[in-house]
Amino acid sequence: MDIMTIMESRHSVRQYVDKPIESDKRDVLNKMIQEFNTAANLNIQIFYDEPNCFNSLLAHYGKFSGVSNYICMVGPKSVDLDEKVGYYGEKLVLKAQELGLNTCWVASTHGKSAAKIEKGQKQAIIISLGYGANQGHVHKNKENLAQLSNDNPEWYKTGVKAALLAPTAINQQKFFIERNGEEITITAKSGPCAKIDLGIVKCHFEMASGHKVL
Repeated sequence: MDIMTIMESRHSVRQYVDKPIESDKRDVLNKMIQEFNTAANLNIQIFYDEPNCFNSLLAHYGKFSGVSNYICMVGPKSVDLDEKVGYYGEKLVLKAQELGLNTCWVASTHGKSAAKIEKGQKQAIIISLGYGANQGHVHKNKENLAQLSNDNPEWYKTGVKAALLAPTAINQQKFFIERNGEEITITAKSGPCAKIDLGIVKCHFEMASGHKVL
């Protein structure tokens, strides 16, 4: 399955069925997390068969049910932590989708996680994980989110299309993409989880276009 197909098929899912994640799929995700923690100086932690985090009033308010697997995006407090967890977290989200699993970025509608947070670190956000009771729904895109012209190369058009498929907090899509020759800049406006969203959008653009974002 190519990356655009994975991005197009992935939607936020809040309701999950009682089906354990197989050991081979756990191995793939565990290995990726180890690699990302080393490469980006993060402390991402994944929990399987742990229903307590989403057994809370906040989770029920957020319409979550059946969640017993989740990923805690943890790392040292820094100005770029949110962007990093968005970038690497979305790589995990897309890999989960490729493995036939469903996910949802969860900013606050959950209970206490099982994550071990060291001194100087923080848990930036959580990703629910598992087999969805449904496959979620397509979200509508805003307009004027990218610099567009007739002479844009195909790789840029592909990157923009992928960026528009990126999940953002309350579907706010507060970003703008600009191209100057081969150089790409993506900026984020203020808003809930704006820097996390920026990391997610950059991940989508880079994976689909093959071009690095500044």
